[in-house]
Amino acid sequence: MRLSKKHKEALAKVDRLKRYTFEEAIDLIKEIATAKFTETLEIAVRLGVDPRHADQMVRGTVSLPSGTGREVRVAVFAKGDKEKEALDAGADVVGADDLAERIQGGFLDFDKAVATPDLMSVVGRLGKILGPRGLMPNAKLGTVTFDVGAAVKELKAGKIEFRVEKNGIVHAPVGRLNFTAQQLLVNVAALVDALIRLKPAAAKGAYVKGISLSSTMGPGLKIDPLLVKELKTYLN
Repeated sequence: MRLSKKHKEALAKVDRLKRYTFEEAIDLIKEIATAKFTETLEIAVRLGVDPRHADQMVRGTVSLPSGTGREVRVAVFAKGDKEKEALDAGADVVGADDLAERIQGGFLDFDKAVATPDLMSVVGRLGKILGPRGLMPNAKLGTVTFDVGAAVKELKAGKIEFRVEKNGIVHAPVGRLNFTAQQLLVNVAALVDALIRLKPAAAKGAYVKGISLSSTMGPGLKIDPLLVKELKTYLN
């Protein structure tokens, strides 16, 4: 792949051997971003877990204080008063059997799905469609609930899901590069704090073994994992 002059110049500013602070990394990533669109800041955290064992699986959600910077389209499976509650909260599409039929017909114009528990029998029929796309409502992630209004508002405001991959790494978006450095740092701190809170009892040795930050199209910058404890100052 041929690199543009701007991309080569950006790469030249990155010290591959250095362990950056979170602040240094975010400032440099914002400086060297060369894409013609607003890139997303992405984090990769390598954890000291073996996801092949159920008791070492790390999965959850976190509400990013600064939001995600992107519009989240939410579909809700609800009826009656809950349908109105979802619409009032800002849901993009709401329905029951009719929504299931639309999805079976190819409608997938949404990013997240929420369902009331009484409609999971309807949603269950869509498992082969929603499951592979990460759209299946899940009680553990707060998307199977009768409190649909709160669920919709949280998703719209910047609640994201994360899950450790088979190699022990969690990847997640933590905001757009047009955010201020402070906004991005707060989001990073919130995600890392959520991961630490979910540390499995079966995990032995160092838990956070490595961290890197990058933009959508940019190189990864390695962070000193010992600096994780300093992120708490951004959550106060």
